[in-house]
Amino acid sequence: MIRWTYAFIDRPAAAAGRATAFWSAVTGTRPSTMWGERGEFTTLLPDGDGAGADACLAIQAVSGAAGAHLDLAVEDMTAFTARAGRLGAEEVARLPELTVLHSPGGMPFCVVPWRGQRTRPPVLTGPGGSVSRLDQICVDVSPTAFEAEAAFWATLTGWDHRPGVHPEFHVFRPSLDLPVHLLVQRLDEERPASGHLDLACSDRVATRAEHERRGAAFVHEGATWTVMRDPAGGIYCLTGRDPLTGD
Repeated sequence: MIRWTYAFIDRPAAAAGRATAFWSAVTGTRPSTMWGERGEFTTLLPDGDGAGADACLAIQAVSGAAGAHLDLAVEDMTAFTARAGRLGAEEVARLPELTVLHSPGGMPFCVVPWRGQRTRPPVLTGPGGSVSRLDQICVDVSPTAFEAEAAFWATLTGWDHRPGVHPEFHVFRPSLDLPVHLLVQRLDEERPASGHLDLACSDRVATRAEHERRGAAFVHEGATWTVMRDPAGGIYCLTGRDPLTGD
């Protein structure tokens, strides 16, 4: 059973400092001391009104392109990893407290031990009273992989799931109050799966303005979402979902 979820914000090593400054500012968090064998990780710790909540966001300095991936905290890593393999996931690396896998469509994700996390960080209230929350990883997959990828995540997570309002989306919602949810999106091109961040916003216009003030750039406007680029070059979306419920 998945007991906690993390969004890892993967950014090129040369730009990881800019990513940390930006994402800590727009999520109401403070950066931890860098950790990992090469100091490649920075946890974003809940701060202000969220102080005392459990962390669910982290920056990872990577050698490749910007992206995002999901970490799943479970009670029995061995059993969960074996189950993922039976469902078609590929094991990439195994460390004592971390297993790296790729989904059938090629989306990286990690399985880690649950350490008793229970308290989800609150929403962030921005200037003017707008509310936002980084609460979702979107898995972007090719058209031919979309159905199989959605089926994989549905079976692996056991979460409630349904087609989205738009036909290219499939929505996953956990029964527990987990901080990071999942969306699978069908692309128009054939390529390996990748991930990007989604924020739920009560006012996308106000949130966009605040993010631009912090150094992000507008990319384009969608039906109910705004595509942005952070100061480290990573693409993410501001969505019109309810920050409290994620719907």
